[in-house]
Amino acid sequence: MKKIVCSIVGVLLYAGVMAQSPLKTYEATITEADLKKYLTYIASDELEGRDTGSEGQKKAARYIIEHLEEWGLQPVVSTASGKSYLQTFTLYKADWGEGYVTAGKKKMEFFKDYIPSGLVNIAQEKSFETVFVGYGVKDDNRDDYKGKDVKGKAVVFLSGDGSSEGQGWSGTAGLRRKNKIATDLGAGAIFEVSVADEAAFKTMVAERKAILSRYSRMTIEKSPAASVTAVPAFVTSKAMGAALIGVKASKLAQYKAGSALKTRPVSIKVKSERVDKPVETANVMGFLEGTDRKDEVVVISAHYDHVGIDEKGQIYNGADDDGSGTCAVLELAQAFSQAKKDGHGPRRSFLFLWVTGEEKGLLGSEYFTEHDPVIPLKNIMCDLNIDMIGRVDKKHEADPNYTYIIGSDKLSSELHAISEKANKESVNLALDYEFNDPNDPNKFYYRSDHYNFAKHKIPIAFYFTGVHEDYHRPGDEVEKILFPRYTKIVKLVFNTAWELGNRDKRIVVDSNKP
Repeated sequence: MKKIVCSIVGVLLYAGVMAQSPLKTYEATITEADLKKYLTYIASDELEGRDTGSEGQKKAARYIIEHLEEWGLQPVVSTASGKSYLQTFTLYKADWGEGYVTAGKKKMEFFKDYIPSGLVNIAQEKSFETVFVGYGVKDDNRDDYKGKDVKGKAVVFLSGDGSSEGQGWSGTAGLRRKNKIATDLGAGAIFEVSVADEAAFKTMVAERKAILSRYSRMTIEKSPAASVTAVPAFVTSKAMGAALIGVKASKLAQYKAGSALKTRPVSIKVKSERVDKPVETANVMGFLEGTDRKDEVVVISAHYDHVGIDEKGQIYNGADDDGSGTCAVLELAQAFSQAKKDGHGPRRSFLFLWVTGEEKGLLGSEYFTEHDPVIPLKNIMCDLNIDMIGRVDKKHEADPNYTYIIGSDKLSSELHAISEKANKESVNLALDYEFNDPNDPNKFYYRSDHYNFAKHKIPIAFYFTGVHEDYHRPGDEVEKILFPRYTKIVKLVFNTAWELGNRDKRIVVDSNKP
């Protein structure tokens, strides 16, 4: 008798759960516990910061794929041996080979006496005659180039403009502007002499070297010439600058705007070789086939790479950037796959997409949309992109119950309306559209992977909670994630995606806002 009663109760409980809408049933599978479990691994020291192409990133890919296989999501990438979850491709990392400058018998060392300004590549040693042009300022009121022929020569100038003891940096004193002036006048090479003292210059060199080693430019195609500056430019120490123009370093301090400093041309030899190193990496994707509208595809994306380990050995675990997005897409894949398993799968197909190379310039999403789209772009109805939704920015410290949504109205008014309605009927977060303003200086619309879809007129919505003090720092750790609010945002994406996957008509593309 007890067994019969228990069976009846069980049936009634199951019927009660299934009596609610399927949407609410599968929204309930999105939990803080799941998200924390995934993120604890994705943002662990074992993955060493998931730098693009690193072994740690490959471990993250394997972890994602294990879950896709468990939940029954399908591989979609065609390979020689069949279907794969990985869209593998090669990036080329710009690194530095041999570099030096010699003036007479003195040989200056790369990343000690001088540093590059932009990307340069002088594979074969070149010779130049130097010419000193003061601070290199040229405008309507002043011309430091007056009477000087710089065509084909190595132009040398001091940093700043001579004001405030040489520390002026605005207007005509800006390095980019001064480099352009020298380039336009036909310079063959450019050397800016830092007016900083020796200790400050050493710090500058160390910082620049660290930045270049961690954020070395990567390209999809091996074409060094396309990204190298036309005229090689460098920043030097005062001692090196003096050697380049044949004076003692102490005399550089004598130069003031409009005064004369007697210098002599110096013949120099320059080599600064750029080397492109191949890096194998991959996008990860799992496919959930729809029912009657399966040829139309909703993409849900996040980048799963971060910036790795710095020169001090500190690991940048990137729990928020973009561990939060990576694990959100995992949890959404689980929810939709469970719905399909129970006979409530979406009408449209879904592609769950984890892209590589975002930190190097949105390279994984660029490869997916422009080089090898595994799904025809015309079939993709929209992209919901998630990047940094686990923390809170200064603006919302008093009330963290929010998310920024960027781009939802740029191409489709319907997508924007669906997003608003989904929020109102589910988690009711405060939706902040500050960064949707085309005049916003942060330009976040152009800074995550959704933009490579938007460029192809595919409607997008970008979920984001802003920049915080641990952005691209070692402190971006799991214990700082706001899991209750993080979970709400994932549920908002789920509710929006559910409507997009099941509505009768494809959303319209009816605008093209900047």
